[in-house]
Amino acid sequence: QLQLVESGGALVQPGGSLRLSCAASGFTLDYNAISWFRQTPGKEREGVSCINSSGGSTNYADSVKGRFTISRDNAKNTVYLQMNSLKPEDTAVYYCAARNAVYCSPAWGQKDYWYRYWGQGTQVTVSS
Repeated sequence: QLQLVESGGALVQPGGSLRLSCAASGFTLDYNAISWFRQTPGKEREGVSCINSSGGSTNYADSVKGRFTISRDNAKNTVYLQMNSLKPEDTAVYYCAARNAVYCSPAWGQKDYWYRYWGQGTQVTVSS
C-alpha cells in the first residue's frame, strides 16, 4: 500500500500556470528527498526538480529555473511543483519520486534508479 500519487495535470495555454501535487500513502516523506521527473515519448526521462527532506534546499533543471518552484508540506505528506510561464516544450507526463535520503544528490536528475518510490504520473499539456 506504499505509493505516491500525482495530481494536478491539465491542458493549459502557453504562459499559463499549474500546480502539481504528490501525495504519499503508507509511508512518511519526512526522511525522503523528493524529485519531479518528466517524460516525453522518444526522449530521455528528464529530472525537473528536487527538494531535500526538510524543504530547505532545492534543485532545478536549467530549462525550468525561474519558472518552476518545488515545495513540500510534511504535515500533509505532500510535495508540490508550481509551474509558471509554461511553454509547449514543458508538455510531458510528470512523475514524482522519493529517495530514501535526507539530501538531494548532485546527480539527483541523472540516477533515477536511486529513487525508491514512483508515482503513476500526471499529464501536462501546454498548447494553444
